[in-house]
Amino acid sequence: MAAQVGVPVGVALAPVGRGDSRPIMLGDNTPQVAWSTIKVPLAVAAERQNGPSTAESNAIINSDNASAEALWSSLGSDAVAARKVTAVLREGGDTQSTVPAQRLRAGFTVFGQTVWTLPAAATFTAHLPCMPGTAHVVSLMGQVAGNQQWGIEVMSTPRSTAVKGGWGPGVDGSYLVRQIGLITFSDGRQTAVAMSAAGGSMSGGIAALNAIGNWLNRNAARLPRGAC
Repeated sequence: MAAQVGVPVGVALAPVGRGDSRPIMLGDNTPQVAWSTIKVPLAVAAERQNGPSTAESNAIINSDNASAEALWSSLGSDAVAARKVTAVLREGGDTQSTVPAQRLRAGFTVFGQTVWTLPAAATFTAHLPCMPGTAHVVSLMGQVAGNQQWGIEVMSTPRSTAVKGGWGPGVDGSYLVRQIGLITFSDGRQTAVAMSAAGGSMSGGIAALNAIGNWLNRNAARLPRGAC
């Protein structure tokens, strides 16, 4: 990958659709926690059970943690909520990731500490628009606030983009910035992306993912594309 970013970065790419093709993985593939990117399958589970809500919109558009906690609580106990969100991951083709049922780090959400590899996240994102009851969540991902308008959001080539960002401090003193997203091209076909940067600060991570977004923009014609 010819993008010079100065910190460990990784990006996984997959064509949208329910096929069995494995994502293309470039760069760092160290398993990392999901942070707020896991709010996407959480929102899908909550909307299916309870219908659309203001909490859902705030959790995706603004990445509001209190709203996401409300969605989590609406699913039942921590154990029940973990099972329901994990079931959404399985439906999205992610056969490995499991949402924890207990708080693993004090001061952080239970669900945000889900270990979600980039290939698994890209696989889920590639299935997302093809799954029943996900259109509203995808539409919210297309309306994210300024705190998430980076990464593939800097691309000029696509007809549209839809993303969810996540960020937080690691236990080793590093800072992780992640993003999952959908790139829709003029022909209607889509590319699913999952990327991350692990560095010393949120601003440094965002700058790294913007560099990846610009690299994807320059290589848009080569990205794997598909449709439901």
